[in-house]
Amino acid sequence: MKIGPGIALLVIGAILAFAVDVDLEAVDLQLIGYILMGAGVIGIIIGLIWMQSTRAPRRTTTRRVVDDGSRPPREEYTERDLH
Repeated sequence: MKIGPGIALLVIGAILAFAVDVDLEAVDLQLIGYILMGAGVIGIIIGLIWMQSTRAPRRTTTRRVVDDGSRPPREEYTERDLH
């Protein structure tokens, strides 16, 4: 779950918990709102963790041409991670 659906669940749950004033015998809308708000918070946290874990590693590559005069120039590549 990404962040968007988590925010949507949080908003829908808040609306049901705090703004809707309908009495139904079989359904407690306030409780459903609290459940949806909790699911939304969990979804946002999971989405943030997932985004951090799947982020592509950042790498830099440095290219250097070495010309020592005794042979044709050669290229050296150095890679390192930026964390």
